[in-house]
Amino acid sequence: MPSDVILDPPVSRWSTVADLADALAAPAADRVLLVPLTAADGGADALAAAGLDGALVLATHEPARGAGEVTTVALPPGQGPVRRVLLVGAGEGSADDLRTAGAAAGRATRDRADTVHALGDTAGAGVAAWVEGCVLGGTGSPRWTADGAAAGPLPAAASAVVTADPDAAEVVRRAVVGARAQLLARGLAITPSNVKNPAWVAARARTVARRTGLGVEVKDERALRKEGFGGLLAVGQGSATPPRLVRLDHRPPGATPTTPRVVLVGKGITFDTGGLQVKASDGMVSMKTDMGGSAVVLAVLAACAELDVPVHVTGLLALAENAVGGGSYRPGDVVTQYGGTTVEIGNTDAEGRIVMADALAYADAHVDPDVVVDVATLTGAARIALARVMAPVFATDDALADALVAAGESTGETLWRLPLADTYRRALDSDVADLTHIATGVGGGAVTAALFLREFVGERRWAHLDVAGTGRSDVDAGLHAKGGTGFGTRLLLRWLQEVR
Repeated sequence: MPSDVILDPPVSRWSTVADLADALAAPAADRVLLVPLTAADGGADALAAAGLDGALVLATHEPARGAGEVTTVALPPGQGPVRRVLLVGAGEGSADDLRTAGAAAGRATRDRADTVHALGDTAGAGVAAWVEGCVLGGTGSPRWTADGAAAGPLPAAASAVVTADPDAAEVVRRAVVGARAQLLARGLAITPSNVKNPAWVAARARTVARRTGLGVEVKDERALRKEGFGGLLAVGQGSATPPRLVRLDHRPPGATPTTPRVVLVGKGITFDTGGLQVKASDGMVSMKTDMGGSAVVLAVLAACAELDVPVHVTGLLALAENAVGGGSYRPGDVVTQYGGTTVEIGNTDAEGRIVMADALAYADAHVDPDVVVDVATLTGAARIALARVMAPVFATDDALADALVAAGESTGETLWRLPLADTYRRALDSDVADLTHIATGVGGGAVTAALFLREFVGERRWAHLDVAGTGRSDVDAGLHAKGGTGFGTRLLLRWLQEVR
């Protein structure tokens, strides 16, 4: 059960129907009818199709129409095919508004048996946004009991979407696959670190690979030492649980040598104490989610086959625990990264870029990708700059940056491009090594961290998503449960489907 709850997040059984009367024909005692209300569509037609006096219901309850505002209408038994109607404000009816409304609808119907979603003329991206919101908002964080992991609040068991869109079935299927991938990333990130260590994540990756047809390779500490992964070994050497590097490969059917090749790299610090430069206690509490980047990469690879991603995708999970011990790496150490670059350690709590550098250098040397994208909960500076609602993206290529930003706009995962300002590059010079990984006295911590990572990607087109702010949620609200968010999962899947 523990693995199933994390690796197989329960979601509704979704179906699509063209006619509302058909969706409401079979009796169901616990059925809830959900009607989105926009400024243009009052919802009266949907209510009338359900056998209700739409004008009277709307006039009596005066429902709010702001995105995510819910008005509950309870009906007496025997008066119609449902006992409860939820009028859900959908603002102007944009995809973002419908996603927000869907999240509210999902939360309001958690653990229900049967829901009917009267989406009317909503089609395409609007349907997808509503369904994504319902799945993500309707799913609470798993809980840990004496028996292991158990599901938290769940979306309604069965959900029927009523829409005139002839492609709705496929739209809904793909929306559920993307949302479910994000739930996988959320579940991995929120798993407690006394359960989750590098070997545990590697084992989960093997399971996912077996279930989804991915190629998989796991490098343990012996292989890492033999092959020269000095960054992963340095960060992980203070822990009782050694580091791992996991490689996953999705090769689409019919792939040829000219098929585009993408590498995704995820930061996988399964717990971050800060090392010898220990974090303050309040800053350490959430550090089980510091492997959120690797959780996103694993979740994206897991969904590639179901979504027919047409490119060859390699995922690299750079996994280590940054612990305090007799073997911990120290400030002032010089670490030899994969490929031979030496790095002076300026702060043991900036370990993420050290493990990422190994994985990026390995991708450059051995995978020969057309594009590299990394995802990491990397810097507090990113969170300070953009808070928790958007993430900075850095890129060496304008078209790549634009494509990622556009993908995020379509999935509601907002990216904001920040500059790779070469003015700050000199701050990474070291007197005793090729580089230092901490730039002091210049500010711009998210920028200098990105500049450090750039040193390891060669001449590849590369982008870096710093999800330190968006990768965690302090509250159970909107699309997110408290804990890891899986931010970036759906936008990367959307982007991958359009790479050519």
